[in-house]
Amino acid sequence: MWKWILTHGASAFPHLPGCCCCFLLLFLVSSVPVTCQALGQDTVSSEATNSSSSSFSSPSSAGRHVRSYNHLQGDVRWRKLFSFTKYFLKIEKNGKVSGTKKENCPYSILEITSVEIGVVAVKAINSNYYLAMNKKGKLYGSKEFNNDCKLKERIEENGYNTYASFNWQHNGRQMYVALNGKGAPRRGQKTRRKNTSAHFLPMVVHS
Repeated sequence: MWKWILTHGASAFPHLPGCCCCFLLLFLVSSVPVTCQALGQDTVSSEATNSSSSSFSSPSSAGRHVRSYNHLQGDVRWRKLFSFTKYFLKIEKNGKVSGTKKENCPYSILEITSVEIGVVAVKAINSNYYLAMNKKGKLYGSKEFNNDCKLKERIEENGYNTYASFNWQHNGRQMYVALNGKGAPRRGQKTRRKNTSAHFLPMVVHS
C-alpha cells in the first residue's frame, strides 16, 4: 500500500515542477506512518474487544463456569456418619434419630445429597427418613424434605465434618447435629462447632 501511494502520487501530477513533486512526496511519506499507526491502533482495539467479550460470552467459557459447580450441586453420596463419640448416626423406621455401635446397622446407611453449595440433605436409605432439626434444636426424622432438613456441611480442621441447621439458630449461634457419649442426640442449643460430639467422619458405603 505504501508503494502504491508513493509511485502513483508522483505520476498523478506530471504538470507540477520537480520541487513541488519532491515536496508532495515528502508530505505523503510523512503522513503514511500516522495512517498506519491509526490503522494499527484500530486493529488492536478491535482484537482486544473481541477477546474480552469472548471470555465472558463464548459457549466453551460458559460451559467451564457451570461445570465447576456440578460437584457441589446435585452430588449424591452413600455414607455412614461415624461420630467422634464412636457411634454411627442412624434414623430408625419410626423416625427416631440416635447412634449405634453396630457397624452393620441398616438404618445407619445414609444418602447425602447436595441441594445447594455447602448445603446437604441426609436421608436414611432403609427407613426413608430425612435427618431434620426443628427451630428448638431437636433432631428428628422427616418423611418429607422440608426446611428443617437443610444442613450446612463443613469440613473441620481435624478432618471431621459438622452439620448445622441451615434455617435455625439459637441466640445467633449455629445449632449442630451431635451425639453424646451414650449415642443420644444433643439439643442444638447445647452444641458448638468445636464440640467433638458434633464431629462426624463420613465413611464410604460400598453397594
